[in-house]
Amino acid sequence: MLSRRTLLLTPLAATVARAAAAQNAPAGRMLLAMHQNTSSAAGYRGSLEGWARAGIRYVELGAPQLADFLRTDTLPAARRLLEDLDMTPVSAAVVLQDLWLPGPERAESLEAWRRACDQFAELGLQRIYSPSVTNRPVTADDFAATPECIREAGDIAQEYGLTTMIEFTRASTHLATLTSSLAVIRAAAHPGVRPMIDFFHFWSGLSKFEDLDLLEPGELAHAHFQDLLEGPRELIDNDSRIIPGDGIAPVVRILQKLAEKEFTGALSVELFRADYVEGDPFTVATEIRGKCEAVMQQAGVL
Repeated sequence: MLSRRTLLLTPLAATVARAAAAQNAPAGRMLLAMHQNTSSAAGYRGSLEGWARAGIRYVELGAPQLADFLRTDTLPAARRLLEDLDMTPVSAAVVLQDLWLPGPERAESLEAWRRACDQFAELGLQRIYSPSVTNRPVTADDFAATPECIREAGDIAQEYGLTTMIEFTRASTHLATLTSSLAVIRAAAHPGVRPMIDFFHFWSGLSKFEDLDLLEPGELAHAHFQDLLEGPRELIDNDSRIIPGDGIAPVVRILQKLAEKEFTGALSVELFRADYVEGDPFTVATEIRGKCEAVMQQAGVL
């Protein structure tokens, strides 16, 4: 349920209604989106304005980009920019330590999580996620405590009308695979918490293609869309993320499997190479859109 404060904001209510209606594509189809990390050097306004010129209509917002924007502007202005550009925010990212398991930074992370939920809900979002970025030693007791940690974070997000998602990451010592992520989310059994997938972390990590068969129809809420640069897996880093269709990952097969699992959400392109991050957002988005739409069309999900 939406908070009473949110419902009282009439302009926001219209934004929320529009975003809710656009969260999913028709059956058998998916939405192409851009993650603000891909054009992070351009900032909140610069990335959105450049992408809009390239015909991008679905966007994933980042906490750092929004925070920089709010140093000199306001949250209503951030929302108006989305509305003026006719852009729909499909998800928001916030990176926090110890959010999904007990740890020394968990109390602070929960406070930051609540603040982020409050801000992003005011921008009309329906979904928010945090990746598993843990790199310290993790025990069986930590995994046993994870479902309760998930329920607590899920309850907070639900107060703001947000669905919570967990991104497993290949280098995490906690949640590094689709199987582990599904196990703890299902153990938590929270109605407002759902899995997501990042193509880079999935294909370059310990997950296997067959793990996608574990997904229940309609269970997956969101996807980060990338390809993988050819090279030794031991040398993989964020520079190994490239535009779908330019690398070695079976992106078409993965899309077809996700379609089989009734995923109709956003494919959010998240890249970190300097030529994308520091490039002109319009030029970068134009290249990404052309290549991604070709891949999506080949997979039959456009």
